Amino acid sequence: MLSIAEKDFGTPAPAPSEQLVTLSIDGFEVSVPAGTSVMRAAALGGIAVPKLCATEQLEAFGSCRLCLVQIEGMKGYPASCTTLVAPGMKVTTQNQKIGELRRGVMELYISDHPLDCLTCPANGHCELQDMAGAVGLREVRYGYEGENHLKLEKDESNPYFTFDASKCILCSRCVRACDEVQGTLALTVQGRGFDSKIAASQDDSFLDSECVSCGACVQACPTATLSEKTLIDKGQAEHSTITTCAYCGVGCSFRAEMKGQELVRMVPNQDGHANHGHSCVKGRFAIGYTTHPDRITKPMIRAKITDPWREVSWEEAIGYAASEFKRIQARHGKGAVGAITSSRCTNEETYLVQKLVRAAFGNNNVDTCARVCHSPTGYGLKQTLGESAGTQTFDSVMEADVIFIIGANPTDAHPVFGSQMKRRLREGAKLIIADPRRIDLVRMPHIQAQHHLQLRPGTNVALLNSLAHVVVTEGLVNEAFAAERCEPEAFAKWKTFVAEARHSPEALEADTGVPASEVRAAARLYATGGNAAIYYGLGVTEHSQGSTTVMAIANLAMATGNIGRLGVGVNPLRGQNNVQGSCDMGSFPHEFPGYRHVSDDVTRHLFEQTWGVSLQSDPGLRIPNMFESALDGEFLGLYCEGEDIAQSDPNTQHVTAALSAMECIVVQDLFLNETAKFAHVFLPGSSFLEKDGTFTNAERRISRVRKVSQAPAGYADWEITMLLSKALGYEMKYSHPSEIMDEIASLTPTFTGVSYERLDQLGSIQWPCNDHAPQGTPIMHIDEFVRGKGRFMLTEYVPTREKVNGKYPLILTTGRILSQYNVGAQTRRTANNTWHDEDRLELHPHDAEERGVKDGDWVGVHSRAGETVMRALVTPRVQPGLVYTTFHFPDSGANVITTDNSDWATNCPEYKVTAVQVVRVSQPSEWQKRYRKFSERQQELLKQGSDVLAVK
Repeated sequence: MLSIAEKDFGTPAPAPSEQLVTLSIDGFEVSVPAGTSVMRAAALGGIAVPKLCATEQLEAFGSCRLCLVQIEGMKGYPASCTTLVAPGMKVTTQNQKIGELRRGVMELYISDHPLDCLTCPANGHCELQDMAGAVGLREVRYGYEGENHLKLEKDESNPYFTFDASKCILCSRCVRACDEVQGTLALTVQGRGFDSKIAASQDDSFLDSECVSCGACVQACPTATLSEKTLIDKGQAEHSTITTCAYCGVGCSFRAEMKGQELVRMVPNQDGHANHGHSCVKGRFAIGYTTHPDRITKPMIRAKITDPWREVSWEEAIGYAASEFKRIQARHGKGAVGAITSSRCTNEETYLVQKLVRAAFGNNNVDTCARVCHSPTGYGLKQTLGESAGTQTFDSVMEADVIFIIGANPTDAHPVFGSQMKRRLREGAKLIIADPRRIDLVRMPHIQAQHHLQLRPGTNVALLNSLAHVVVTEGLVNEAFAAERCEPEAFAKWKTFVAEARHSPEALEADTGVPASEVRAAARLYATGGNAAIYYGLGVTEHSQGSTTVMAIANLAMATGNIGRLGVGVNPLRGQNNVQGSCDMGSFPHEFPGYRHVSDDVTRHLFEQTWGVSLQSDPGLRIPNMFESALDGEFLGLYCEGEDIAQSDPNTQHVTAALSAMECIVVQDLFLNETAKFAHVFLPGSSFLEKDGTFTNAERRISRVRKVSQAPAGYADWEITMLLSKALGYEMKYSHPSEIMDEIASLTPTFTGVSYERLDQLGSIQWPCNDHAPQGTPIMHIDEFVRGKGRFMLTEYVPTREKVNGKYPLILTTGRILSQYNVGAQTRRTANNTWHDEDRLELHPHDAEERGVKDGDWVGVHSRAGETVMRALVTPRVQPGLVYTTFHFPDSGANVITTDNSDWATNCPEYKVTAVQVVRVSQPSEWQKRYRKFSERQQELLKQGSDVLAVK
């Protein structure tokens, strides 16, 4: 357990410097790096200078006048937060005169501040209260007569925090946090003098303002002006534990502040290597799902999905699942069962599931949700660079001069990294965005993209080839880098290929829809603008040419030498918290942990020796193959841990038909999700707060997940997998997840140096971590590529077979929104629904007018795969001919209309290109009617089982 408070040195650390400055503070000699503030130098020397407006997270402001000091040879009493150290400086932080000045300042603050400390939610953790004691304030001579701010109304509009203006001391920390840390600029100091006040946007409520509820303002507030409602309701925490967020692939570090077994709040960890003390609305506040009444905490079984659920003991549930899998294999063969691992579970849990499949099931039928998101990343980067992961650390973006975002929306899907990227853009980095839709970063306060390449969905490869054409034909290639670092024959072939006239921006303009002049200008900027970094997301991978696009991105980076140092690189933004980890752990049917093929005899024998069982050398079934085999009567048993394929996978009706054809589906999760409605066994899982383990984020950073409370069902997910494996006849013997990581490290070259002990020492580690890199590897491919020489791949543009025509004249593409997460099973059970409570269909005003559709109308969306109904959102963010929706709510049926077209190499679905027609309607689709009826019946069957138990 760790202490609640983190030490705050008052001002940020200066840029790294070898030059040390020695000065005297209160008679003590202190040596600090050049550029350090006097306040920070004092703190580093163990001397606390009183402060209110200063905090380590923000640039010095110098407004509160509480931190003033005396410096020999300097007039007056300068603020220690804004004064930098100098050699030989002699500083006095405390004497009679300084004490009088500080008490006078504090007296003015207290004269217009409620004295309700005993009932204040910040009592005991209030900086104003602490500073009053620190300066020795014992009386306030000014009464409350006359004008004051004590009766100002609270703003309770935000579901997660309260703004009590009567307690505001106008330190501006909240405003500066919104500007400097988050980059939304939603807060301001409005008015002058006595009328000054903190205002959100144009004096709106917090809920109606541009505030994104990241919590930076709450974190920065030194009083109870901005307070979490959970803190108000539950009181101050008594201890805290550092753990890692279980939402997106940024992997933010948090302090879970606890009262016994009860979570009071999540506070971003200042020492978090991925987030540096920042957070978003999901990680900071949307944690209520862990205690939601929908959560299932008892194992359940049923023979058919038309039967009521029956709550049973763990022994009976595990025994039933194992017996069903054995029965299916005895009748239909070893390959008739398989499993799907989860990108929400820990590395250790995912490792055990794939081990169970290979060692207990005796086949390689294991796959993961990365199949439907970033499997092309693994394939494309492996082919070109030699490693199936991104090249950089997140902090590398601060050295980028040009940022190229393609098919990603960082401010919505990876908001904490998005904030860091915005800081770099405000500092002057240039921005290129390739996206069919106008994401926020195209234009926002103090940020404007130099180029928005608003391409047509499905033409990524054409666009990248045309960018490469400009680089090659205009002599912008880094020939020295390519000659030294890349395969010469492949490089020569690639140059000849992209130099062909058919790849010019002019020739491909009709395909991409992007003006050739814009493509040429963007290519020149990327190739000549200094350090250039590419960041991409699912808008790259979820296409029929997803793998080709990833290779084209790697080609572009290698051709310009933008790889292997700070500020550059190829950076996939992973969607879920442990997508990278689930891939690392061998969740694909053709690979063992560490991306080694199952047919490799040396690797396979290594695992056989450790696991004590013979292993199959042939790859198993991918998720789409599982569905097809189920419909053919050949794949009949599925163990699904932490995934909801019935909602997340494309062509929903095809998926649910396959699930209906299976004889035993075992779902291990927190809620009765869409897949669990087709299940025969439900094993209640554990949330990230209820187990130990590790997650690996999008920058290959392995971070500890630490248990802060007991799992309501009694077992962590890794323990449940062990129970099932034992019942199947293959016993795994681990007493703690650290032992699982030790086994992973012993079998996986990139994890050789990883252990819980080292993670606790270093805070986190970016793999590869081994004898060559015992501290980890923040930047990949520095001196040479993992595969030796980088390999350029020919990237022929092959148009998608999903075509628009008279019947389906529009293209649908999909994405995420800030407040919701993936299939929404977690965030939909929180107050995040305040911002987004349904999936809506965005369409351009021209397309809306043509169809007689107005904002808020119900519209039918028809594709070749199916139809559904959503509410329309008329917006110019999408271009004419394009419609867009999110997929966070199951009854919206977003994946009912997506097809099963997929990437040629990996079967990653083509979510981003679906030909549709949109018409105004007045009732739900036929699918929605069937879905709602089925879903309501499944909830009744769940309740019937609970009612029977209650009667007993």
